[in-house]
Formats: sequence, C-alpha cells, structure tokens
Amino acid sequence: MVMKHKLFRKSVFSLLAGSIFIVLINIIGHYKFERFDLTSEKRYTLSDASMKLARNLDDVVYVRVYLEGEFPAGFQRLRNSTKEMLDEFRAYSDNNIEYEFINPSESSDDKIRNQLYKELIKQGLQPTSLQLKEQGGSAQKIIFPGAIFSYKERQLPLQLLKNRMGAHPEEMLNNSVEGLEYEIANVIRKLKTDFQPKLAFIEGHGELTPIEVQDISQTLSQYYRVERITINEKLNALDGFKAAIVAKPTSRFSEKDKFILDQFIMSGGKTLWLLDGMTASMDSLIKTSVAMAIPNEINLGDQLFRYGVRINMNLVQDLQAAAIPINTAVLGAPPKWDYFPWAFFPLIIPQENHPIVKNLNAIKFKFVSSIDTVSAAGIKKTVLLRSSEYSRVLSSPVKITLATITQRPDEKQFNRPYQAVAYLMEGTFTSVFKNRLPKNLAESGDLGFLEISKPNSMIIISDGDVIRNEVQQSSGQAYPLGFDRFTGQEFGNKDFILNCIDFLCDDSDLIKVRSRELKLRLLDKTKIEKDRLSWQLANTSIPIIIVLIFGLVMSFIRKRRYK
Repeated sequence: MVMKHKLFRKSVFSLLAGSIFIVLINIIGHYKFERFDLTSEKRYTLSDASMKLARNLDDVVYVRVYLEGEFPAGFQRLRNSTKEMLDEFRAYSDNNIEYEFINPSESSDDKIRNQLYKELIKQGLQPTSLQLKEQGGSAQKIIFPGAIFSYKERQLPLQLLKNRMGAHPEEMLNNSVEGLEYEIANVIRKLKTDFQPKLAFIEGHGELTPIEVQDISQTLSQYYRVERITINEKLNALDGFKAAIVAKPTSRFSEKDKFILDQFIMSGGKTLWLLDGMTASMDSLIKTSVAMAIPNEINLGDQLFRYGVRINMNLVQDLQAAAIPINTAVLGAPPKWDYFPWAFFPLIIPQENHPIVKNLNAIKFKFVSSIDTVSAAGIKKTVLLRSSEYSRVLSSPVKITLATITQRPDEKQFNRPYQAVAYLMEGTFTSVFKNRLPKNLAESGDLGFLEISKPNSMIIISDGDVIRNEVQQSSGQAYPLGFDRFTGQEFGNKDFILNCIDFLCDDSDLIKVRSRELKLRLLDKTKIEKDRLSWQLANTSIPIIIVLIFGLVMSFIRKRRYK
C-alpha cells in the first residue's frame, strides 16, 4: 500500500513538472522566435536578407502554385520543397505569406482546361511536357511548374523549374530546389519595392534599336524605370540613373560623351557594357555567302583599358555552337533546309559558381570576341563566362564564309580553350581622364571632376547580340530574348541579363543567396534493381524483430522490478 502511494505521488509530481515545463516553453516561445535546422547544408535556414525581407512585409503576399497532382518523384520533391520554403518565409513574415497549390489539369472539360493553360501562359508561366509510364504504354502530361505571386495591386510570375541545356533531369530539379530561396525572395522584393531605380539604354552611337531590345526592356520595366537616353554631350544626361546599358554601339563615342559616362561611373553609376570587338553581320553574309569581319572602332578601348579590361580584335569559334538553317537542295530544286552548328555562334554553358551565372541555361552568342584583363589597382576581376574546351581564336581581319559550315571541322585546330567573354569588375575605378584635363577644368567646382570612383561595379560582355531579340520581318513583332526561331529552343540570355542588372542595382545582397548549394543524394538505381528483394525483406522484417526484442527486454525488466 505504501509503495502504491509513493508511485502515485511520483506520477503526479512528474505530470505537474512536465506541464509546468511545457507552459514555460510556450511562454518563452511567444516572446522569442527561434527555429532549429539540423540539416548539414542548413537548407531550411533563410539568409539574413530573406528574413529581413519577410519581416518587413506590411500586407499579404498571396501565392498560387501550379504544382499539384500526380507527378514523378523528382517533381514531387520540387513541390514539397516549394511548400517548405514558403512555410519558412511565412514563419518570419508574421503570417503575411499565404499560398495554395492548384492542379491546372484538374478539370475534365477540355475547353476549361485549355482556357486555363492559355491564361497561365499569358501570365508568364511556361508549360512542361512529361512522359508518364502507364499500364499498356505511356502518356503525355502538361504541367506548369511555376507560381503567380500577388501583392496589393501587383502580380509577378515565377518559373520554379530551371532548364539547363545538357544537364541531367535530376540535376535540373536539384538546381531548381537550390534556387528556391533566391527566386521567391527576389519576386517578393520586386513586388514590394515602391521606388523603381532608373535604367538608361544609351543611344546615339548606332546602338540596338528599341524593337531589337523590346523584350528585355519590357521585362526590366516590371522592376525598373527604363528610358532611352541620348547623351549628346550633355553633362547632366545621366543624372538620377542607377545604371546605364551600352548595347552594341557601332559608331565612335565623342570624347565628351566618354567623359560623361566616365564621371557617371566615378559617381557610383553602374554600367553594363555589351560591345562587339569585331563588326560582322549575318544579314550581309546570307546575301553574299562571304563577308569580312573587321575591328569595331568605337573609341572606347582606352576607357575600358583604364578600368582594367580589353576586348580583343578577334573572333572566337567554338564547336559547342548553335545551329543555323542551310539550304542543301540542288540548284533549281525546292528548298531543303538542314541545320548545322555554326562555330561563330558559341553556346556558352556557365561553369562558374558566381551568383550571376549559377545554374543558368546555355547562353547564345554571335560573333563574340575574347576578353583580356590588364593591370588596374583596386579592381577585382571575375570571369563570368568562358567558351568551351573546344574553341579557337581568329585574329582580325577574319574572312567568314558559309561554304565551310557543311564541312567537318578539324578538332585539332580548336586548341584555344576557355576564352573569357564576360567579366565582372569590382572596386574603385580610375578615371580615364585623370591627368588629361587642363588643370583649371580638373579643379573647377562647377565641373565636379572625380579622378577615383566610389566603390563600384560594372560588367563587360564582348558581344552586343547577347541582349538582342530576334524580330519577325513580316509583322515587326519581337521574339522573346534568347528564343531561337529556327530550332524553337530558348536559351538563357534573358535570365543572364536580368541577373547582371539585379547584381549591379540590388543593394540588399540578396543575389548572394544563389551561391547556396544542396548536395544531390541520389540512389544507385543499378544497386536498387540488383538488391531489391534483400532491401524489401530488411525493411519489413527488421522493424518487427526490433519491436519484439524491445518488448521482451521490457517484460524481463518489469518482472525483475516487481518480483
């Protein structure tokens, strides 16, 4: 009797102590928020920039995710990872993130389903076709691996699946999961930003026309105020602009225009240079079958040299190249179009781990030159893009002929691998006009001449066509940037340019989140098939044996205790 009374008091004490502990934990949790991430890569821990962004939301961000339904395991993982990441953002946003998962193929009515598909495409989501195995064969299924974010009166699309040419499907899905935090945070940042920085497309020196940059201009207009500016030697032409884009100029810059650009950079203005080292055109080549590529003299060489970089007067050829159509029919017969890789159109697959280019699809270049760096104090130089290991360099002048495209190239000649074609420059730049201005002008307070820049950054790309969209000649309509109208492929040009501008203009360090890596832990499919029966037996029998052993041990202990 005494023993039972002691056991009763002990049980009551344990219950009260446990209840008090739980209440205390809840009180502490109410006043102090903390989350614990036990994964090795800290995959469920948001960056400081993302947490700050979530905490500063003053209204609800509503997310419609179109990843619901029956999917293969990889897409199910992307769906679950998206939900988990949204939950992380919601935890730090005081529940200002709400979401729902929608199956766009749920309706059995073809008309309703197709109408929804058209609406999603119109809103900016791209469909993906899946090949699903079924009993008696296989079937095609259309899915929309993306989401629509809404905040107040604005909404933006987010493509969750990031395609990358040549990547294994599992790798593409893993890359998509890796980028979820940045992609979600970036969309939220753009939705809630009231003040839009101003971007200037420089014109007046034969740069790309508005229709030739229409697609990227429209896309940038969702996040920035995009204007076309003719400097025309006006000292205040770039006042108030965050960044300037110099896209494929073909005529010389005057010294005064160079000075205005230089002082814009010295004052902290960002610059995206897209400059051709050589002048070459497919239009003239198609008409004559033979063309000469000559140096593109635009009077910017000394300025870039002072900043620490030089665009060479050459052309890079690469066996990893985009295809163009060639009429292979005999003379007098109906046209027969075949596609051949054109070594002057390299496809650059990003290999660097920098946030600007990480996990991007292949980027299409046309008549690109190599870039060298030169000594410049205080400047950090980072290669963003390189040609493949099967590339070579042709020095100026270069004879270009279509007759060679159907011939098998000699791989031994492609012995100049990994030519740099895009650089990020960061640091304090020295003015190209240092020690060049008359003393009275240099010291004039009205002119405000700066010899050394504030800490700044710029990006140099040795091909102006990277930012150029194709234009349909018959209708004058612009194709999406990076879309190949001959093959139907979509390259990563638009994402690359957007990342460049975001890196230059975003002061929140959010783009650094793209450097995060998640380890891809894939099962060995060969071993699974070989040892399937062994693993099935182990997974079904071992838990039962463990439970039986545990029960016998506990029974033995109880008998000894109460004997």
